[in-house]
Amino acid sequence: VAIAMRNYPEWLLIYWACVSCGIAVVGMNAWWTPEEMAYALADSAPRMLFLDAERLDRYRQMAAPPAGLGLVGVRLAGAEPGVTPFDDVVAHGGALPDVAIDPDADACIFYTSGTTGFPKGAQLTHRGCITNLFNMLYAAASTALAVQRATGVAPPATPPVPVTLLTTPLFHVTANNCGAYATTAAGGTIVLMYRWDAGEALRIIARERVTSVGGVPVMARELINHPDFATTDVSSLTAMSGGGAQVPPDLVHKIEDKVASARPSTGYGMTETCGIITSVSGDFFVDKPDSAGPAMPAYEAQCVDDAGNPLPPGAVGELWVRGAAVIKGYINRPEATAAAITNGWLHTGDIARIDEDGFIFIVDRKKDMVLRGGENVYCAEVEAAIYRHPAVAECCVFGVPDSRLGEEVGVAVVLKPGETLDAPMLQSFCGGLIASYKLPRHIWFMAEPLPRNASGKFLRRELRDRLAKDLPTG
Repeated sequence: VAIAMRNYPEWLLIYWACVSCGIAVVGMNAWWTPEEMAYALADSAPRMLFLDAERLDRYRQMAAPPAGLGLVGVRLAGAEPGVTPFDDVVAHGGALPDVAIDPDADACIFYTSGTTGFPKGAQLTHRGCITNLFNMLYAAASTALAVQRATGVAPPATPPVPVTLLTTPLFHVTANNCGAYATTAAGGTIVLMYRWDAGEALRIIARERVTSVGGVPVMARELINHPDFATTDVSSLTAMSGGGAQVPPDLVHKIEDKVASARPSTGYGMTETCGIITSVSGDFFVDKPDSAGPAMPAYEAQCVDDAGNPLPPGAVGELWVRGAAVIKGYINRPEATAAAITNGWLHTGDIARIDEDGFIFIVDRKKDMVLRGGENVYCAEVEAAIYRHPAVAECCVFGVPDSRLGEEVGVAVVLKPGETLDAPMLQSFCGGLIASYKLPRHIWFMAEPLPRNASGKFLRRELRDRLAKDLPTG
């Protein structure tokens, strides 16, 4: 079953109904173009698609919709031909079937940006998703125990029932596998936003007595910097978390200083690990604000050199992790699976070091990727779209620092002789091929060939450093 919609309550109703009886859920990115939607539907081959009005409109724009795919519409304005209303589905009710579910069967397929033009469907298993939940429970319990040991103050015998404001899309592991799983397991309340707005989020926190709010780091920064922050009652907050991007050390201290009732926290993870790899919060995070925290106990973690040899503590290399939460693989992509997982070790693509306390510090990325507001944008995917324009001879995509989103997409373009093209024209062309968040914001048209190394690869970082050095980061 595939779900293509924004964060409506129905998203989670459909998700839990499916995984509870062994039906795999395909989480479709709500920003996808009709072409991207068509690819994922053909790749994952669902029997049923639940979609809202915006996604139905894009579905209707597909050149060749999948044959035999059942459609269920959520929150549609009226009757749509060939679409069953969601209300008609839930009206029938019925008990959950008594089925045995293989722990290593697919619970869900979440797509992660591809390096060759199309996204890869990561196969998250039931075992992996539940392992991630227990990793999060362990992180919270061990931190509370450590604080008690250090201060002598015991946590409450009955923890408060969480009220979680989810601010990121449910088709990602951050909101679904981390936010929704943890809150549901605790019998808590999940509050959803139609779209992110810091002022509206503050009003929701006060009205709903939200205990935790998470999202990409820029969201916490915008909450704290909002003019209404000082006059809004945020005393219910006990945690402010950031994920999907490195939390800047200054933001860790700002949360600690400005939100009296809440402690800063973060988790580092990937779609390919069903959620978190590390977690750190409170005093531990304040003490090491540039760290992602220690690996969860269900993981082995090591830094390796280019040949895959383990490195000693403190040495910088690519981070590899192994454990039950690592995905089964990429659906229909055996070559990509083999390239990403070696003897159970997942190659994260992140360059890191592990200190003497076991804390992991992410220092760079090995993959050619832009991390824009928590969304992975692979350079090759954007380049593949740009190369489809007949005027383009060569292009190189890279990340440009941005104070709000962390990074924005930049590209250097060389045109074919005699061709003309400007930035709005190129953005408009690519807008029909890739989701809007992947579109290059900064475009440089170059008069000379792009620099390459001895093996013919573009010097991506050199281009970024030369072209983006004078840009404002706001």
